[in-house]
Amino acid sequence: MADVRDVNLNRLAVFVAVVEAGSLTAAAARLGLAKTMVSTHMQRLEAEVGASLLARTTRRLGVTEAGRAFYDASVKILRTAEEALAEIGGEEAPVRGTLRVSSPIDYGTLAVAPVLVELRRAHPQLDIELLCSDHFVDLIADGIDVAIRLGRLADSNYRAVRLGSFEKWVVASPQFIETCGEPRTPAELPALEFVALTVLPHPQTLDLRHTDGSAQSVRCENAFLVNTAEAARAATLAGGGIGLLTDFSIAADVAAGRLVRLLPEWSTEPAGIQAVFPPTQHTPPKVRALIDTFRTHLARNE
Repeated sequence: MADVRDVNLNRLAVFVAVVEAGSLTAAAARLGLAKTMVSTHMQRLEAEVGASLLARTTRRLGVTEAGRAFYDASVKILRTAEEALAEIGGEEAPVRGTLRVSSPIDYGTLAVAPVLVELRRAHPQLDIELLCSDHFVDLIADGIDVAIRLGRLADSNYRAVRLGSFEKWVVASPQFIETCGEPRTPAELPALEFVALTVLPHPQTLDLRHTDGSAQSVRCENAFLVNTAEAARAATLAGGGIGLLTDFSIAADVAAGRLVRLLPEWSTEPAGIQAVFPPTQHTPPKVRALIDTFRTHLARNE
């Protein structure tokens, strides 16, 4: 039976990185180590615990049953250690290590990336990795420290901190309006071509709210379907139809006249922009720093 005193705890972080990255090469890049060093750490760790943790073939790197159980335990150990360090350091704990952040593609490009640059400039000891995807990301399985998520959150055990809010506007290009006319009420929208984002639960339905508090829902059957927010914006700019797009993605287009906001007294219900992260008794300094920087950035750009 392995003795915990024989296990180099630094190797746990390397092992976790290998499992999450899926290969020695990817883990080496993530940790800033040589691949040979990562391989040596894994060989020594397996010797220390007395079990095979990784299943190696010529084509891929897998995890054994023992390795999967040891990975789960290693994640808990590392998180507990990080919490303990944060508690000891308190508010003065240094912001360092690696921060992995996930975000939707459009918001990651327009808002998250600039925030992370600002964060990195303020904390040069902090390594940052931004992963942009419009697909759901599992924080634990993908090794994500913070996920920036828009809209309503699904129930989970994760912690969530509200950073700000956004809404969606009905817009169209000047050329489209010139050809098809400008609607005066939501009831006129179904008669027009609509650029629909298929990753939404109901992509062809527009749930709108008036500034007086009244609400109206319409469905647009004549739709041009796209699967990314950036494609929806591009198609709307090209005159493919009206679009229901996030204010942060098109505010500059509206200000420059590339898009026209239709029915300006109507928009969607404001929705939240949230930072989601695993539950811990003490929030790691790097996560606190991201939240503070993000809130300052949003307040400055309101």
